[in-house]
Amino acid sequence: MITGELKNKIDSLWDIFAAGGIVNPLTVIEQITYLMFIHDLDDADNTKAKECAMLGLPFESIFADEVDIAGRKVNGKTLKWSVFHDFPAGRMYTVMQDDVFPFIKNLHTDKNSAYAKYMDDAIFMIPTPLVLSKVVDSLDVIYDLMSKDQSADVRGDTYEYLLSKISQSGLNGQFRTPRHIISMMVQLMQPAPEDVICDPACGTSGFLITAAEYLKKYRKEDIFFNKQKKDHFMNHMFFGYDMDRTMLRIGAMNMMTHGIESPYIEYRDSLSDQNQDKGKYSLILANPPFKGSLDYDSVSADLLKVCKTKKTELLFIALFLRMLRVGGRCACIVPDGVLFGSSKAHQAIRKMLIEDNRLEAVISMPSGVFKPYAGVSTGILIFTKTGHGGTDKVWFYDMQADGLSLDDKRTPIAQNDIPDIIERFRNREKEADRERTEKSFFVEKSEIAENGYDLSINKYKKVEYIPVEYPPTSELLADLKQLEAEIAKGLTELEGMLNE
Repeated sequence: MITGELKNKIDSLWDIFAAGGIVNPLTVIEQITYLMFIHDLDDADNTKAKECAMLGLPFESIFADEVDIAGRKVNGKTLKWSVFHDFPAGRMYTVMQDDVFPFIKNLHTDKNSAYAKYMDDAIFMIPTPLVLSKVVDSLDVIYDLMSKDQSADVRGDTYEYLLSKISQSGLNGQFRTPRHIISMMVQLMQPAPEDVICDPACGTSGFLITAAEYLKKYRKEDIFFNKQKKDHFMNHMFFGYDMDRTMLRIGAMNMMTHGIESPYIEYRDSLSDQNQDKGKYSLILANPPFKGSLDYDSVSADLLKVCKTKKTELLFIALFLRMLRVGGRCACIVPDGVLFGSSKAHQAIRKMLIEDNRLEAVISMPSGVFKPYAGVSTGILIFTKTGHGGTDKVWFYDMQADGLSLDDKRTPIAQNDIPDIIERFRNREKEADRERTEKSFFVEKSEIAENGYDLSINKYKKVEYIPVEYPPTSELLADLKQLEAEIAKGLTELEGMLNE
Protein backbone atom coordinates (compact mmCIF):
# COMPACT_ATOMS: atom_id res chain seq x y z
CA MET A 1 0.00 0.00 0.00
CA ILE A 2 1.50 3.33 -1.07
CA THR A 3 1.07 6.52 0.92
CA GLY A 4 2.20 10.14 1.03
CA GLU A 5 3.53 12.04 -1.95
CA LEU A 6 3.47 9.11 -4.38
CA LYS A 7 -0.20 8.43 -3.64
CA ASN A 8 -1.01 12.14 -4.07
CA LYS A 9 0.79 12.24 -7.44
CA ILE A 10 -1.18 9.24 -8.72
CA ASP A 11 -4.41 10.88 -7.57
CA SER A 12 -3.44 14.07 -9.39
CA LEU A 13 -2.61 12.03 -12.52
CA TRP A 14 -6.13 10.63 -12.37
CA ASP A 15 -7.46 14.20 -12.07
CA ILE A 16 -5.60 15.22 -15.25
CA PHE A 17 -7.50 12.55 -17.21
CA ALA A 18 -10.80 13.61 -15.65
CA ALA A 19 -10.14 17.26 -16.55
CA GLY A 20 -9.41 16.11 -20.12
CA GLY A 21 -12.79 14.39 -20.33
CA ILE A 22 -11.65 10.77 -19.77
CA VAL A 23 -13.61 9.51 -16.78
CA ASN A 24 -14.09 5.78 -17.48
CA PRO A 25 -11.70 4.08 -15.00
CA LEU A 26 -10.85 1.24 -17.40
CA THR A 27 -9.95 3.71 -20.17
CA VAL A 28 -7.74 5.70 -17.80
CA ILE A 29 -5.99 2.51 -16.64
CA GLU A 30 -5.43 1.42 -20.25
CA GLN A 31 -3.96 4.75 -21.33
CA ILE A 32 -1.68 4.94 -18.26
CA THR A 33 -0.60 1.34 -18.87
CA TYR A 34 0.34 2.11 -22.49
CA LEU A 35 2.45 5.05 -21.35
CA MET A 36 4.10 3.07 -18.55
CA PHE A 37 4.85 0.31 -21.05
CA ILE A 38 6.46 2.84 -23.42
CA HIS A 39 8.53 4.25 -20.52
CA ASP A 40 9.56 0.75 -19.42
CA LEU A 41 10.52 -0.27 -22.98
CA ASP A 42 13.02 2.60 -23.00
CA ASP A 43 14.37 1.61 -19.55
CA ALA A 44 14.60 -2.09 -20.47
CA ASP A 45 16.38 -1.27 -23.75
CA ASN A 46 18.92 0.93 -21.95
CA THR A 47 19.51 -1.73 -19.27
CA LYS A 48 20.03 -4.43 -21.89
CA ALA A 49 22.48 -2.19 -23.77
CA LYS A 50 24.54 -1.69 -20.59
CA GLU A 51 24.53 -5.42 -19.78
CA CYS A 52 25.67 -6.35 -23.29
CA ALA A 53 28.41 -3.70 -23.16
CA MET A 54 29.67 -5.12 -19.82
CA LEU A 55 29.65 -8.68 -21.19
CA GLY A 56 31.09 -7.69 -24.56
CA LEU A 57 28.05 -9.02 -26.39
CA PRO A 58 26.47 -7.54 -29.52
CA PHE A 59 23.31 -5.52 -28.92
CA GLU A 60 20.56 -4.49 -31.29
CA SER A 61 18.19 -1.87 -29.91
CA ILE A 62 14.49 -2.06 -30.72
CA PHE A 63 14.78 1.68 -31.24
CA ALA A 64 16.91 1.32 -34.37
CA ASP A 65 18.21 4.24 -36.41
CA GLU A 66 15.40 3.61 -38.87
CA VAL A 67 12.06 2.08 -37.90
CA ASP A 68 9.40 1.25 -40.47
CA ILE A 69 5.97 2.54 -39.39
CA ALA A 70 3.16 2.04 -41.92
CA GLY A 71 5.62 2.32 -44.80
CA ARG A 72 7.35 5.40 -43.39
CA LYS A 73 10.94 5.47 -42.19
CA VAL A 74 11.16 7.02 -38.72
CA ASN A 75 14.19 7.74 -36.56
CA GLY A 76 13.86 5.13 -33.79
CA LYS A 77 15.48 7.41 -31.23
CA THR A 78 12.46 9.75 -31.33
CA LEU A 79 10.31 6.83 -30.09
CA LYS A 80 12.22 6.67 -26.80
CA TRP A 81 10.48 8.15 -23.76
CA SER A 82 13.73 9.79 -22.65
CA VAL A 83 13.81 11.69 -25.96
CA PHE A 84 10.20 12.62 -26.80
CA HIS A 85 9.27 13.67 -23.24
CA ASP A 86 11.33 16.84 -23.83
CA PHE A 87 9.48 17.75 -27.05
CA PRO A 88 6.99 20.66 -27.10
CA ALA A 89 3.44 19.49 -26.41
CA GLY A 90 2.29 19.68 -30.05
CA ARG A 91 5.24 17.73 -31.45
CA MET A 92 5.08 15.18 -28.61
CA TYR A 93 1.41 14.54 -29.38
CA THR A 94 2.11 14.06 -33.10
CA VAL A 95 5.02 11.70 -32.43
CA MET A 96 2.95 9.70 -29.92
CA GLN A 97 -0.13 9.43 -32.13
CA ASP A 98 1.58 8.86 -35.50
CA ASP A 99 4.76 7.02 -34.51
CA VAL A 100 5.07 5.70 -30.95
CA PHE A 101 1.64 4.16 -30.59
CA PRO A 102 1.67 2.37 -33.99
CA PHE A 103 5.19 1.21 -33.08
CA ILE A 104 4.13 -0.48 -29.82
CA LYS A 105 1.00 -1.94 -31.45
CA ASN A 106 3.18 -3.74 -34.02
CA LEU A 107 6.13 -4.41 -31.75
CA HIS A 108 5.64 -8.16 -31.65
CA THR A 109 6.49 -9.88 -34.93
CA ASP A 110 4.45 -13.00 -34.07
CA LYS A 111 0.89 -11.96 -34.90
CA ASN A 112 -0.47 -14.94 -32.94
CA SER A 113 1.23 -13.85 -29.73
CA ALA A 114 -0.76 -12.66 -26.73
CA TYR A 115 0.69 -9.18 -27.07
CA ALA A 116 -0.24 -8.88 -30.77
CA LYS A 117 -3.78 -10.19 -30.15
CA TYR A 118 -4.64 -7.75 -27.39
CA MET A 119 -2.85 -4.72 -28.77
CA ASP A 120 -4.56 -5.11 -32.13
CA ASP A 121 -7.68 -3.23 -31.00
CA ALA A 122 -5.89 -0.82 -28.66
CA ILE A 123 -6.71 2.85 -29.23
CA PHE A 124 -4.76 5.97 -28.26
CA MET A 125 -7.42 8.10 -26.55
CA ILE A 126 -5.62 11.02 -24.90
CA PRO A 127 -7.56 13.95 -26.40
CA THR A 128 -5.16 16.91 -26.62
CA PRO A 129 -1.44 17.77 -26.66
CA LEU A 130 -1.85 19.65 -23.35
CA VAL A 131 -3.36 16.63 -21.56
CA LEU A 132 -0.63 14.35 -22.94
CA SER A 133 2.09 16.77 -21.86
CA LYS A 134 0.66 16.97 -18.34
CA VAL A 135 0.31 13.18 -18.11
CA VAL A 136 3.89 12.58 -19.30
CA ASP A 137 5.25 15.17 -16.83
CA SER A 138 3.21 13.58 -14.02
CA LEU A 139 4.48 10.09 -14.87
CA ASP A 140 8.07 11.39 -14.87
CA VAL A 141 7.54 12.63 -11.30
CA ILE A 142 5.91 9.32 -10.30
CA TYR A 143 8.82 7.30 -11.72
CA ASP A 144 11.28 9.60 -9.94
CA LEU A 145 9.46 9.05 -6.62
CA MET A 146 9.38 5.29 -7.21
CA SER A 147 13.13 5.25 -7.85
CA LYS A 148 13.72 6.98 -4.49
CA ASP A 149 11.41 4.60 -2.61
CA GLN A 150 13.39 1.81 -0.96
CA SER A 151 10.54 -0.71 -0.66
CA ALA A 152 11.02 -3.74 -2.89
CA ASP A 153 7.52 -3.77 -4.35
CA VAL A 154 6.99 -0.06 -4.97
CA ARG A 155 6.32 -0.57 -8.70
CA GLY A 156 3.83 -3.33 -7.98
CA ASP A 157 2.22 -1.32 -5.19
CA THR A 158 1.90 1.70 -7.48
CA TYR A 159 0.26 -0.37 -10.18
CA GLU A 160 -1.97 -2.06 -7.61
CA TYR A 161 -3.11 1.34 -6.37
CA LEU A 162 -3.92 2.37 -9.93
CA LEU A 163 -5.93 -0.80 -10.45
CA SER A 164 -7.79 -0.24 -7.19
CA LYS A 165 -9.37 2.77 -8.85
CA ILE A 166 -11.37 0.57 -11.19
CA SER A 167 -14.66 1.25 -9.47
CA GLN A 168 -16.41 -1.91 -10.59
CA SER A 169 -13.58 -4.20 -9.49
CA GLY A 170 -15.29 -5.49 -6.37
CA LEU A 171 -18.48 -6.26 -8.32
CA ASN A 172 -16.99 -8.61 -10.87
CA GLY A 173 -14.51 -10.39 -8.60
CA GLN A 174 -11.47 -8.53 -9.92
CA PHE A 175 -10.12 -7.08 -6.70
CA ARG A 176 -6.36 -7.31 -6.67
CA THR A 177 -4.38 -9.93 -4.82
CA PRO A 178 -1.91 -8.06 -2.57
CA ARG A 179 1.65 -8.28 -3.88
CA HIS A 180 3.10 -9.60 -0.63
CA ILE A 181 0.56 -12.46 -0.56
CA ILE A 182 1.41 -13.37 -4.17
CA SER A 183 5.11 -13.27 -3.27
CA MET A 184 4.53 -15.52 -0.24
CA MET A 185 2.66 -18.09 -2.33
CA VAL A 186 5.39 -18.12 -4.99
CA GLN A 187 8.08 -18.57 -2.33
CA LEU A 188 6.11 -21.42 -0.78
CA MET A 189 5.88 -23.22 -4.13
CA GLN A 190 9.47 -22.45 -5.26
CA PRO A 191 8.98 -22.60 -9.06
CA ALA A 192 11.60 -24.62 -10.97
CA PRO A 193 13.10 -24.00 -14.46
CA GLU A 194 11.22 -27.02 -15.82
CA ASP A 195 7.79 -25.93 -14.57
CA VAL A 196 4.86 -25.08 -16.84
CA ILE A 197 2.98 -22.45 -14.84
CA CYS A 198 -0.64 -21.41 -15.23
CA ASP A 199 -3.07 -18.94 -13.68
CA PRO A 200 -6.57 -19.69 -15.04
CA ALA A 201 -7.89 -16.35 -13.72
CA CYS A 202 -4.80 -14.25 -14.39
CA GLY A 203 -6.09 -10.66 -14.46
CA THR A 204 -2.97 -8.51 -14.83
CA SER A 205 -0.65 -11.57 -14.56
CA GLY A 206 0.59 -10.84 -11.02
CA PHE A 207 1.24 -14.49 -10.13
CA LEU A 208 3.01 -15.20 -13.43
CA ILE A 209 5.23 -12.11 -13.17
CA THR A 210 6.17 -12.87 -9.57
CA ALA A 211 7.00 -16.48 -10.48
CA ALA A 212 9.21 -15.19 -13.32
CA GLU A 213 10.96 -12.75 -10.98
CA TYR A 214 11.54 -15.55 -8.47
CA LEU A 215 13.15 -17.73 -11.15
CA LYS A 216 15.33 -14.85 -12.35
CA LYS A 217 16.51 -14.22 -8.80
CA TYR A 218 17.08 -17.78 -7.56
CA ARG A 219 17.56 -19.90 -10.70
CA LYS A 220 19.19 -17.41 -13.07
CA GLU A 221 22.18 -19.56 -14.01
CA ASP A 222 20.05 -22.67 -14.53
CA ILE A 223 17.80 -20.83 -16.97
CA PHE A 224 19.86 -18.26 -18.82
CA PHE A 225 23.00 -20.36 -19.28
CA ASN A 226 21.01 -23.17 -20.88
CA LYS A 227 19.61 -22.51 -24.36
CA GLN A 228 16.68 -24.92 -24.08
CA LYS A 229 15.63 -23.74 -20.62
CA LYS A 230 15.90 -20.11 -21.67
CA ASP A 231 13.63 -20.81 -24.66
CA HIS A 232 11.20 -22.62 -22.34
CA PHE A 233 11.22 -19.66 -19.93
CA MET A 234 10.65 -17.09 -22.67
CA ASN A 235 8.10 -18.93 -24.78
CA HIS A 236 6.58 -22.03 -23.18
CA MET A 237 6.48 -21.64 -19.39
CA PHE A 238 3.75 -19.10 -18.61
CA PHE A 239 0.03 -19.46 -19.35
CA GLY A 240 -2.78 -17.15 -18.24
CA TYR A 241 -6.48 -16.97 -19.01
CA ASP A 242 -9.09 -14.33 -18.29
CA MET A 243 -12.45 -13.05 -19.55
CA ASP A 244 -11.59 -9.34 -19.52
CA ARG A 245 -9.74 -8.09 -22.62
CA THR A 246 -8.51 -4.99 -20.82
CA MET A 247 -6.94 -7.10 -18.08
CA LEU A 248 -5.41 -9.39 -20.72
CA ARG A 249 -3.94 -6.42 -22.57
CA ILE A 250 -2.46 -5.05 -19.36
CA GLY A 251 -1.23 -8.54 -18.41
CA ALA A 252 0.46 -9.14 -21.78
CA MET A 253 2.26 -5.77 -21.62
CA ASN A 254 3.18 -6.44 -18.01
CA MET A 255 4.76 -9.78 -18.91
CA MET A 256 6.72 -8.35 -21.84
CA THR A 257 7.97 -5.48 -19.69
CA HIS A 258 9.26 -8.08 -17.23
CA GLY A 259 11.25 -9.82 -19.98
CA ILE A 260 8.92 -12.68 -20.95
CA GLU A 261 8.97 -12.60 -24.73
CA SER A 262 5.96 -14.81 -25.54
CA PRO A 263 3.65 -15.53 -22.61
CA TYR A 264 0.50 -17.42 -23.58
CA ILE A 265 -2.15 -14.99 -22.33
CA GLU A 266 -5.55 -15.80 -23.82
CA TYR A 267 -9.21 -14.79 -23.62
CA ARG A 268 -10.97 -17.77 -22.12
CA ASP A 269 -13.73 -18.66 -19.71
CA SER A 270 -11.73 -21.21 -17.76
CA LEU A 271 -14.81 -22.94 -16.34
CA SER A 272 -16.50 -23.43 -19.71
CA ASP A 273 -16.01 -25.97 -22.50
CA GLN A 274 -13.65 -23.41 -24.08
CA ASN A 275 -11.04 -24.75 -21.69
CA GLN A 276 -9.95 -28.22 -22.80
CA ASP A 277 -6.71 -28.31 -20.78
CA LYS A 278 -6.14 -31.62 -19.00
CA GLY A 279 -2.96 -32.75 -17.29
CA LYS A 280 -0.96 -29.92 -18.86
CA TYR A 281 0.58 -27.86 -16.06
CA SER A 282 3.09 -28.62 -13.32
CA LEU A 283 2.26 -25.55 -11.21
CA ILE A 284 -0.93 -23.52 -10.79
CA LEU A 285 -0.94 -20.26 -8.82
CA ALA A 286 -4.30 -18.54 -8.58
CA ASN A 287 -6.78 -16.36 -6.77
CA PRO A 288 -9.93 -17.25 -8.74
CA PRO A 289 -13.02 -15.03 -8.59
CA PHE A 290 -15.58 -15.83 -5.89
CA LYS A 291 -18.54 -14.25 -7.60
CA GLY A 292 -21.25 -16.54 -6.29
CA SER A 293 -23.19 -18.84 -8.57
CA LEU A 294 -23.08 -19.63 -12.29
CA ASP A 295 -25.65 -21.18 -14.60
CA TYR A 296 -25.03 -24.88 -15.14
CA ASP A 297 -25.21 -24.29 -18.90
CA SER A 298 -22.09 -22.12 -18.80
CA VAL A 299 -19.97 -24.68 -16.94
CA SER A 300 -17.97 -27.50 -18.51
CA ALA A 301 -19.77 -30.83 -18.20
CA ASP A 302 -16.49 -32.46 -17.09
CA LEU A 303 -16.34 -30.20 -14.04
CA LEU A 304 -19.99 -30.77 -13.11
CA LYS A 305 -19.37 -34.53 -13.11
CA VAL A 306 -16.65 -33.98 -10.54
CA CYS A 307 -18.44 -31.34 -8.48
CA LYS A 308 -22.18 -30.74 -9.00
CA THR A 309 -22.38 -27.12 -7.89
CA LYS A 310 -22.89 -23.59 -9.17
CA LYS A 311 -20.31 -22.10 -6.82
CA THR A 312 -17.28 -20.79 -8.71
CA GLU A 313 -14.83 -21.32 -5.83
CA LEU A 314 -15.55 -25.08 -5.77
CA LEU A 315 -15.58 -25.43 -9.56
CA PHE A 316 -12.17 -23.76 -9.79
CA ILE A 317 -10.63 -26.32 -7.41
CA ALA A 318 -12.05 -29.12 -9.55
CA LEU A 319 -10.64 -27.31 -12.59
CA PHE A 320 -7.16 -27.04 -11.04
CA LEU A 321 -7.12 -30.78 -10.42
CA ARG A 322 -8.11 -31.44 -14.03
CA MET A 323 -5.53 -29.03 -15.49
CA LEU A 324 -2.60 -30.29 -13.39
CA ARG A 325 -0.45 -33.16 -14.56
CA VAL A 326 0.20 -35.98 -12.07
CA GLY A 327 2.76 -34.61 -9.63
CA GLY A 328 1.68 -31.05 -10.40
CA ARG A 329 1.32 -28.60 -7.52
CA CYS A 330 -1.17 -25.86 -6.75
CA ALA A 331 -1.39 -22.93 -4.34
CA CYS A 332 -4.72 -21.14 -4.51
CA ILE A 333 -6.68 -18.64 -2.44
CA VAL A 334 -10.17 -19.71 -1.40
CA PRO A 335 -12.92 -18.07 0.67
CA ASP A 336 -13.30 -19.54 4.15
CA GLY A 337 -16.55 -21.23 3.19
CA VAL A 338 -14.61 -23.72 1.08
CA LEU A 339 -12.81 -24.91 4.21
CA PHE A 340 -15.88 -25.66 6.35
CA GLY A 341 -19.00 -25.50 4.11
CA SER A 342 -21.39 -28.34 4.90
CA SER A 343 -23.05 -28.86 1.50
CA LYS A 344 -22.45 -32.09 -0.41
CA ALA A 345 -20.36 -30.22 -3.00
CA HIS A 346 -18.16 -28.60 -0.31
CA GLN A 347 -17.51 -31.91 1.41
CA ALA A 348 -16.96 -33.75 -1.89
CA ILE A 349 -14.27 -31.35 -3.13
CA ARG A 350 -12.43 -31.47 0.22
CA LYS A 351 -12.67 -35.26 0.28
CA MET A 352 -11.24 -35.39 -3.24
CA LEU A 353 -8.28 -33.24 -2.23
CA ILE A 354 -7.54 -35.41 0.80
CA GLU A 355 -8.44 -38.94 -0.30
CA ASP A 356 -7.58 -38.84 -4.02
CA ASN A 357 -4.66 -36.41 -3.94
CA ARG A 358 -2.18 -35.00 -1.42
CA LEU A 359 -3.38 -31.96 0.51
CA GLU A 360 -0.26 -30.49 2.05
CA ALA A 361 -1.20 -27.26 3.80
CA VAL A 362 -4.03 -24.97 4.81
CA ILE A 363 -3.01 -21.43 5.69
CA SER A 364 -5.75 -19.39 7.35
CA MET A 365 -5.47 -15.66 6.61
CA PRO A 366 -7.07 -12.82 8.62
CA SER A 367 -10.07 -11.10 7.07
CA GLY A 368 -8.27 -7.76 6.66
CA VAL A 369 -5.77 -9.05 4.07
CA PHE A 370 -7.89 -7.86 1.14
CA LYS A 371 -8.92 -4.52 2.64
CA PRO A 372 -9.79 -1.85 1.63
CA TYR A 373 -11.25 -3.61 -1.44
CA ALA A 374 -12.95 -6.52 0.34
CA GLY A 375 -13.32 -7.82 3.89
CA VAL A 376 -13.72 -11.49 2.98
CA SER A 377 -11.98 -14.14 5.14
CA THR A 378 -9.76 -16.38 3.07
CA GLY A 379 -7.30 -19.23 3.23
CA ILE A 380 -4.60 -20.74 1.02
CA LEU A 381 -4.79 -24.38 -0.06
CA ILE A 382 -1.59 -26.11 -1.16
CA PHE A 383 -1.92 -29.53 -2.75
CA THR A 384 -0.31 -31.95 -5.19
CA LYS A 385 -2.24 -33.93 -7.78
CA THR A 386 -1.51 -37.64 -7.39
CA GLY A 387 -4.74 -39.28 -8.53
CA HIS A 388 -4.33 -42.01 -5.91
CA GLY A 389 -4.17 -40.26 -2.53
CA GLY A 390 -1.09 -39.64 -0.45
CA THR A 391 -2.42 -37.37 2.32
CA ASP A 392 -1.20 -38.66 5.69
CA LYS A 393 -1.46 -35.42 7.63
CA VAL A 394 -2.16 -31.79 6.80
CA TRP A 395 -0.12 -28.81 7.98
CA PHE A 396 -2.17 -25.89 9.32
CA TYR A 397 -0.98 -22.33 9.97
CA ASP A 398 -3.00 -19.62 11.68
CA MET A 399 -1.72 -16.39 10.10
CA GLN A 400 -2.56 -13.51 12.43
CA ALA A 401 -0.51 -10.68 10.86
CA ASP A 402 0.89 -9.98 7.39
CA GLY A 403 3.04 -6.93 8.15
CA LEU A 404 0.20 -4.44 7.60
CA SER A 405 -2.64 -3.25 9.80
CA LEU A 406 -5.87 -5.14 9.16
CA ASP A 407 -8.03 -2.03 8.78
CA ASP A 408 -8.81 -0.07 5.61
CA LYS A 409 -5.59 1.97 5.92
CA ARG A 410 -3.26 -1.09 5.79
CA THR A 411 -0.31 0.77 7.26
CA PRO A 412 2.97 -1.13 7.91
CA ILE A 413 3.34 -2.79 11.34
CA ALA A 414 6.08 -4.87 12.96
CA GLN A 415 4.03 -8.07 13.34
CA ASN A 416 4.40 -10.28 10.27
CA ASP A 417 3.88 -14.05 10.11
CA ILE A 418 4.88 -14.42 6.44
CA PRO A 419 8.63 -15.12 6.98
CA ASP A 420 7.68 -17.68 9.65
CA ILE A 421 5.15 -19.35 7.33
CA ILE A 422 7.73 -19.73 4.55
CA GLU A 423 10.41 -21.02 6.92
CA ARG A 424 8.12 -23.55 8.63
CA PHE A 425 6.50 -24.77 5.41
CA ARG A 426 9.91 -25.50 3.90
CA ASN A 427 10.92 -27.39 7.05
CA ARG A 428 7.73 -29.23 7.91
CA GLU A 429 9.65 -32.25 9.12
CA LYS A 430 10.48 -30.18 12.22
CA GLU A 431 6.80 -29.41 12.90
CA ALA A 432 5.76 -32.88 14.10
CA ASP A 433 5.86 -32.07 17.82
CA ARG A 434 4.09 -28.70 17.65
CA GLU A 435 1.16 -28.32 20.02
CA ARG A 436 -2.32 -27.38 18.81
CA THR A 437 -2.07 -24.19 20.87
CA GLU A 438 0.71 -22.85 18.59
CA LYS A 439 0.31 -21.02 15.27
CA SER A 440 1.24 -24.07 13.17
CA PHE A 441 0.68 -27.80 13.68
CA PHE A 442 -0.15 -31.05 11.88
CA VAL A 443 -3.53 -32.80 11.88
CA GLU A 444 -3.81 -36.49 10.94
CA LYS A 445 -5.95 -37.39 7.93
CA SER A 446 -8.10 -39.74 9.99
CA GLU A 447 -9.11 -36.91 12.33
CA ILE A 448 -10.00 -34.65 9.41
CA ALA A 449 -12.09 -37.44 7.85
CA GLU A 450 -13.96 -37.99 11.14
CA ASN A 451 -14.86 -34.27 11.09
CA GLY A 452 -16.50 -34.42 7.65
CA TYR A 453 -13.25 -33.26 6.00
CA ASP A 454 -13.59 -29.89 7.75
CA LEU A 455 -10.46 -27.80 7.06
CA SER A 456 -11.25 -24.84 9.31
CA ILE A 457 -8.28 -24.27 11.61
CA ASN A 458 -10.65 -23.45 14.48
CA LYS A 459 -11.87 -27.04 14.39
CA TYR A 460 -8.45 -28.29 15.45
CA LYS A 461 -6.72 -25.40 17.20
CA LYS A 462 -6.73 -25.54 20.99
CA VAL A 463 -7.06 -22.37 23.01
CA GLU A 464 -4.85 -22.23 26.07
CA TYR A 465 -6.73 -20.77 29.01
CA ILE A 466 -4.52 -19.17 31.63
CA PRO A 467 -6.25 -19.02 35.03
CA VAL A 468 -6.51 -15.54 36.50
CA GLU A 469 -6.63 -15.08 40.27
CA TYR A 470 -8.78 -12.21 41.54
CA PRO A 471 -8.68 -10.62 45.03
CA PRO A 472 -11.37 -11.75 47.50
CA THR A 473 -14.78 -10.04 47.31
CA SER A 474 -14.28 -8.28 50.68
CA GLU A 475 -11.12 -6.63 49.35
CA LEU A 476 -12.89 -5.48 46.15
CA LEU A 477 -15.76 -4.01 48.22
CA ALA A 478 -13.30 -2.16 50.45
CA ASP A 479 -11.63 -0.66 47.33
CA LEU A 480 -15.03 0.43 45.98
CA LYS A 481 -15.94 2.08 49.29
CA GLN A 482 -12.63 3.96 49.32
CA LEU A 483 -13.21 5.18 45.75
CA GLU A 484 -16.74 6.24 46.65
CA ALA A 485 -15.43 8.20 49.65
CA GLU A 486 -12.83 9.96 47.50
CA ILE A 487 -15.51 10.89 44.91
CA ALA A 488 -17.81 12.25 47.67
CA LYS A 489 -14.96 14.27 49.12
CA GLY A 490 -14.14 15.72 45.69
CA LEU A 491 -17.79 16.68 45.11
CA THR A 492 -17.93 18.44 48.50
CA GLU A 493 -14.81 20.44 47.68
CA LEU A 494 -16.24 21.37 44.26
CA GLU A 495 -19.50 22.52 45.86
CA GLY A 496 -17.55 24.71 48.31
CA MET A 497 -15.62 26.33 45.44
CA LEU A 498 -18.89 27.10 43.58
CA ASN A 499 -20.48 28.72 46.69
CA GLU A 500 -17.55 31.05 47.40
